[in-house]
Amino acid sequence: MSFIIENNITISFADFNDVVSKDQRIFNSNEGLTDDVVEDGLIRATERILSKVRSSSWWKSYYIRRDNSIAYNTVADIPAVDPDKIKARLNDFKDLAIYEGLAEYILPIVADFGNEDNAERQKMGYYKNKAESLFGELITAGDWYDFDGDNTVESSEKSPGQVNLKRVR
Repeated sequence: MSFIIENNITISFADFNDVVSKDQRIFNSNEGLTDDVVEDGLIRATERILSKVRSSSWWKSYYIRRDNSIAYNTVADIPAVDPDKIKARLNDFKDLAIYEGLAEYILPIVADFGNEDNAERQKMGYYKNKAESLFGELITAGDWYDFDGDNTVESSEKSPGQVNLKRVR
């Protein structure tokens, strides 16, 4: 996988080349999008994804069901998601980081917010919808986390979830 790993810890689910292969046209017209800029955005996107997973009701119930050794007083006591224990659906997490990175961190750098018809602004919305859809799919599947750290996601570690749909007007 093309994850960015630093000090044996995954800090991003995607790298610069993954974004280029997803949408080359962005880089043809925006010289300021260097690999450093893009990878910083991907690292932020990965942090955001992990934060969203941690705050989901799926993670709370998943973690509490599997770790009965500690009494949890509040949801703040539930630990963060370990990105290195994500062992299945790695391509989906890569795509999710790309979509989230493009929508929230990369395209806003080059978008013309004074023009409603700006292509980058429209792509931001497109990628945000893709990210939300894929995030919901991953939470609903619940089949990608290796809770016990043995590098295999056993059947007992799979826990399908559900996402509350939001109504858009």
